[in-house]
Amino acid sequence: MNSTAAELVRLLTVKGQTLAVAESLTGGLVAAEITTVPGASKAFRGSVTAYATELKHGLLDVDATLLAQRGAVDPQVAAQMAAGVRKALGADWGLATTGVAGPEPQDGRPVGTVFVAVDGPFGAGSGSAAGGKVEALRLNGDREEIRRESVRSVLALLLRELASEQTGNERTQDTEQNGGF
Repeated sequence: MNSTAAELVRLLTVKGQTLAVAESLTGGLVAAEITTVPGASKAFRGSVTAYATELKHGLLDVDATLLAQRGAVDPQVAAQMAAGVRKALGADWGLATTGVAGPEPQDGRPVGTVFVAVDGPFGAGSGSAAGGKVEALRLNGDREEIRRESVRSVLALLLRELASEQTGNERTQDTEQNGGF
């Protein structure tokens, strides 16, 4: 079991928050990683694997003009996917992955170009910009390595957001609920 996924489920559960995932190049691997964690159902709402470009618009409400002009491998597409899945599945947090795992370039982007995004309940003092965050990745390796690193990166992005939001009071409550650990 992935310790990042376990920590995400733990933090989301402590905060009483939920997560939804929109995936393209990872093809369901992010959702699979999260659901390996016992108790994930307390925080994980579900996922949409929108592998085909037109599904990003149809299911996740990504702007059709944006998709037509820039293609599916774009930072704004990733941001809109995260916001779209959050809204579509009624979650507090949305995650998204889009990119090129190979073997061929796509939308004028080389293999290893990946964008991961998070959208969530950002508020005053959270240190997060409204509208979510996107990270651009330039990954090396074969198709499987690029997909696995994309999963790791998007989970780490959300973990950083959750950890930066957690207040001292929530940490105290969590410590008490988990026997002082």
